[in-house]
Amino acid sequence: MSKIKFGVFPAKNNGAKRKEMVFAPNPLSLSVPEPAFESWLRDSGYLEILDQRTTDLNRLPAATKPSNSAAAAAASDSAAPSISPDGVFFISQIVSGIWTLLSLFTFSPFSKLATDDFSGETPSWTLAFFGSAESYSFPSSPSQARLRVHENVKRFARNYASLIVLFLACSLYQLPVALLGLISCLALWDAFKFSGDRWGLDKYPVFRQTLIRVAQCVTAVILFISNVQMAIFCALGVSYAVMILHASFRKLTPAKQLDVRGGHKKTARR
Repeated sequence: MSKIKFGVFPAKNNGAKRKEMVFAPNPLSLSVPEPAFESWLRDSGYLEILDQRTTDLNRLPAATKPSNSAAAAAASDSAAPSISPDGVFFISQIVSGIWTLLSLFTFSPFSKLATDDFSGETPSWTLAFFGSAESYSFPSSPSQARLRVHENVKRFARNYASLIVLFLACSLYQLPVALLGLISCLALWDAFKFSGDRWGLDKYPVFRQTLIRVAQCVTAVILFISNVQMAIFCALGVSYAVMILHASFRKLTPAKQLDVRGGHKKTARR
């Protein structure tokens, strides 16, 4: 009795002398489409597998291109001088990398950010945030870059917020006039709040609103004269560029692994 594999049926041979057994297609033999499989990985939390899978899929065409170098070299002997296949491949890689970096500025990295992402504990700066040299790689496609940015911004939201404050403090340190203007604005509003509570300005809403408008105008003049907006713009610009580059080059690692490395390992309840 011949053995029949599960999921396929043997086709009729009609008296042919062939010894091989031909199997007819069976509708029970199903395969999962690529978009559905990627959606399942994303919904199940296996983002690191999806990240590595995207890199491997984009490396497949690159591995097959050098195999045609011999035929291209033979054809180049009889044809006019042209760019070698290696040069074309190198130029295409550069153009693809530039396009991937430019695509980082075409979407909002904060679209999936929630307030709960700032309520947890700050991941470790050494092992979780910076990691090692193996924790970084160039994104192979714009879709992979967007996936990394969205996930890493959620994971390292508190780290990026600390970097923004650090860059703002450094920019104000380089501009003492802007630092003095910012302190003056904070002192002005603190004095306004103290005076309002002491004099009972809540009983005079019209007069209170007039004082608020005057304080706003004075604050705008102080910020403009002391050039505080330039310091804030520089701090936000530098911190945004650092965040985008780090989030796009940082590989996605399992969230449980980050918790264990950061010293926040949770034990299951019995």
